This record gives sequence, C-alpha cells and structure tokens, in this order.
Amino acid sequence: MKKAIRELGVGSLLLVSVVLPTSAQQAPAADSVIYLNQAWSQDDRDWYYHFSQGSVVLSYDIFLNLEVAGGQELFRSDANSERYGLITQPPGSPFNPDGLPIGISKTTVAAPVGDWPAGDYAGPTCALCHATQLNYKGKRIRIDGASANMLDLQAYIQALNAAMRATLTDAAKFDRLAARLGAASPEAKARLRERFERQALATYEYATRSAATFWPWGPARIDALSMISNRVTANLPGIPENTSTPIAPVKPPFLWNAPQGLWTQWAAIIQDPLARNLGETMGVYMPINLRAKIPADGLFESNAAIPELRRVESQLGRLAPPSWPEDVFGKIDREKAKSGKALFMDNCASCHNAWPYRWTEPNKYGKRFVLVGLTPQSYVGTDHTQAEAIRPFAVTGQLGDHLPPELRGKDAVPLEAFKKSIQRAVLERAVAKLKLTPAELLEVNGYRELPQPPAPDRVYKAAPRDGVWATPPFLHNGSVPNLYEMLVPASERSKKFCVGREFDPIKVGLDTTCGPGTFVLDTGLLGNSNAGHSFQEGPRGNGVIGPLLTDEQRWALVEYLKSIPEEPGRVTPFGGPPEGQLPQK
Repeated sequence: MKKAIRELGVGSLLLVSVVLPTSAQQAPAADSVIYLNQAWSQDDRDWYYHFSQGSVVLSYDIFLNLEVAGGQELFRSDANSERYGLITQPPGSPFNPDGLPIGISKTTVAAPVGDWPAGDYAGPTCALCHATQLNYKGKRIRIDGASANMLDLQAYIQALNAAMRATLTDAAKFDRLAARLGAASPEAKARLRERFERQALATYEYATRSAATFWPWGPARIDALSMISNRVTANLPGIPENTSTPIAPVKPPFLWNAPQGLWTQWAAIIQDPLARNLGETMGVYMPINLRAKIPADGLFESNAAIPELRRVESQLGRLAPPSWPEDVFGKIDREKAKSGKALFMDNCASCHNAWPYRWTEPNKYGKRFVLVGLTPQSYVGTDHTQAEAIRPFAVTGQLGDHLPPELRGKDAVPLEAFKKSIQRAVLERAVAKLKLTPAELLEVNGYRELPQPPAPDRVYKAAPRDGVWATPPFLHNGSVPNLYEMLVPASERSKKFCVGREFDPIKVGLDTTCGPGTFVLDTGLLGNSNAGHSFQEGPRGNGVIGPLLTDEQRWALVEYLKSIPEEPGRVTPFGGPPEGQLPQK
C-alpha cells in the first residue's frame, strides 16, 4: 500500500497544473440570493441541494478537515469550492448544518458494501450538476434544476485527488489532519492512515481513469456517460481493459419537464426514471460490490438510496421552468417576442415542441408523455463524438457467469449490454430489499411500460425550450456561448471563446470576456465542435436545420426565448393534461 501511495503521489503533482486560478468569495447569505418562481418551496430547495443519493467519496470527518494540496486552506472552504464553480451555501439548513456547497451531502452507509465500511461519508448528489447561479452586476440569481454552468467537475476531482495525495505524503499535513480529528496516539494515527489510504486510492482511480483526458473539459461540461461506463464496467469490477477515454463532454441537461418527457438524456437513451437516476449514482461513487464471487457473498449489493431517488423524481416533476426576471436583466420587448414566436413555430417547433406541447397517446397506465424531437445526428450535424467515445466491447472477467443467459459464460460481450446487465442486477437487488407493492413499483418506475423500447440510434433529443435562456452555454456539448450564436450560420460562430462567470442578458448566455478565472474553450478540439444546427442558405440536412435569418429575425427569436415560459411558476402536468385541454394535432 505504501509503495502504491508513493507512486500515486507523483501523478498528483501533474494534476495540479489543470486547476484554474479564479477569484473566490465567501458563501452569500441566503437572503441575498434571488430565487425565481419555479413552484418549489425553500424546504424543497434545501432538501434537493443536500439530500443523499447514496454516493460516498470520503469519510465525512476527513472531508470537513482535509487541506488543499498547496497550502493549509481547507478543501471544503467556501473559497476553494468557489474556485471550481461550486455554489456555496451558509450553514443553517437542517439538511446542511455544516455549510457545504450545493450538491455535497452527508451519506450514512448503514452496512458495509464492498470496500466501504459502515459510517458517515461526504458524497455528491444530483444538485451538484443540476443547479446553477447566474451572476450579473453583483446579483446572484439561483436556477434550480439548471445546467451547472460554472462547475469544473474534472478539475475538482483532480484537485481532491491532489489534496489527498499531498496529505498522505506530507507528514506535517497528515499530522494536522490527525490533530483536527483527535487522533493523537500512534495507534489512532495508524488507523486514520489506513482508512484514508484506502479511500484515496478510489479517488485516484477515478481521477486518473474515469476522468482522464488529453485536454481538460472546462466548466459546464462532463462526459457523464463514459464515467458511468468506466466505473461500472472497469473500476468496480477491477477490469481496466474496459476503460473508455471520456472524450465527449456534454453540459448537464436541465431537469424541468424531464419526468414528463418521453425520452431523457441528450442522446435519448432512456425512459425509466429509476434506471436513469440509479445509473447516475453508479457513476459518482455509490458503493457497489462487483468483486464478490456470488450474490450470496454480496455480489451486486449497493448503497442505493431508492426512496430518496423516488422523492427527487417526484419533486422534479413539479419543478417549473424559470421565467426571465425583468427587474434584473431588463424588460422583454413583447412585440418583438411575438414576432419571434411566429418564427419559432415556423422553424423550430416541429422538433422542440411548444406549450401546451404535443403528447403521446395514453399508455396502458393512462399516462401521456411530452413528445421530444429525435433528430438524427447526420441531419442536425452537431458534434458526433458522444456516439463514439465508449469502447464497443467489454471483457466480462469474473462477472461472466452472472450475466443474462444470452451473454453468460462469454469472455467478451458488447460493452453496452454488459453495463446494462450489471446495472439491472444492482437495481433489482436494491428494489427487492424494499419489498415494494406493485403500485409503489409502478410509481417508482415513472409509470413507464417495461421493458422500455430500444433507444433510437445516433439521435439528439430536442426538448421544449421553456427556460432555456437560463442554461448557457448551448448545444449539447456547451460549445456555443449564447442564444444569438445559435441562430447564425455555424461557420460564423466563435471558434474559441472564454467561459466566464458573468451572465450576458443581451445575447443571452455567458460573458465571453477573457480574464482571470476564465477558461478558453477551443471548438476545434475533439468533442468540442460547434458545427451543425445551422441557419443558412442551402438544402436542409447535413447540419442545416433552417433558413438564413436576418439579424432582425435573430433578435426576435432571442426575445421570444427570453419570454418562455409565459406564465411564471407554470408546472407541466405529469401524465398529461385533462383530455379537453390537449392541443390540436
């Protein structure tokens, strides 16, 4: 173990170089944040920000007292959290007594799972990537369920790894940590070191395998699908041959209307919310035992928090898209927005849908779902890397004898089938422990008909645009800085731009002014293309999705996108509106 730690320590020094220097500030007081009407109470928000989804990274007491790699500042401090784009919170909420940033929660592991003993841990929750704050002229506007446009998750993971490595290799650092935790005797220090070393190795593996890339993703972008695949098929079962390089970063999608939509994820790959939400936790540190020989020994056991995932899905089902705050960002030109609405209906609504939305026919449970456009990548022409990032085949290793009959006993199988088989086994074991009634099981699966239909191949999902103004940068991979540039010919878009932290209410997006703390996004790099979804002269297809617009038309469309939803706090009814309120087809 000590040899491994010494070897890993060298890698940690290399990782520090990607950490971006940024200005930082203390957590703003709760009453200084502007909350928009999204139909949630403050209690809803406080719970969402810090509920436990079952993920664990580091013992809670260690996380509260760990220092950064290059100094004695605490890693969990507001200043350091701000450095990586986390949204800091003051203490006071019953769900967050220690004043942790949004998306970091305290998780209790009640019984040992694999290498994780029972105890209290710090871990991420979905709000880390699905809540944002728009900064404008000193004001902070909170958007719940939006894309975390300042979060640099890759750099944060790497900085945590560097902090852990530095603490294990620097005797003075370790002694300070031990003193904070009351580990004074040699025996207590030895127990702390053993616990810390074991957890540090897991983070090192995550930082240097699951999130390892040739160039950094930067803020607002994560290759979540590759990271989930790597953890489930490579890291946890100990089969490094199955690792895929995460070269297809995307911005986290916004979550309002997600429970109501027919398909979710950028590539429209899943319908069942339980499989979607539990799959996400599998990618971010949920303890899972994939090394036991047989299920009787704990194989497929996990720390799944299904009741909490059930609640968050229900709560997201009543989350309203945010309305443009005219008192902060300026008045909407209603006449211009009206012209933009007509243009949207002519050029965009066939894919993106518009309120009151087009719905599916009722399924066997009587539920309708919002139709989302499924546009072939070859037509829309946007970056294609997501469909190619994950390796095609997987080595099954010791799990080969525990796969479904069609895969059982094979040394190598399609990776996607391997991953889904593991996820299904983990899910079924977790659900079985709860002894849910048929009605409860139906609810937790979002009233979807199972098995779900095959996912469409190589498409991008075009969901309704209500509230999209609050979710820069744009396109699935965050390669377009503002809404205005979404409406020009793709060749005229910025090829390099700085990703800053200030909102631009004119072009509606991120301020691209370069300066300290900004990140330069180069759209010429693999996975970063901002081609496609182009409005230009020529036949439709191959990246052209609409006609060349005049500048007046572009600004009218921007104004319309600022204006929706037209009713603040409007929640899309789950399961569909009453029959008499359905839109005409």
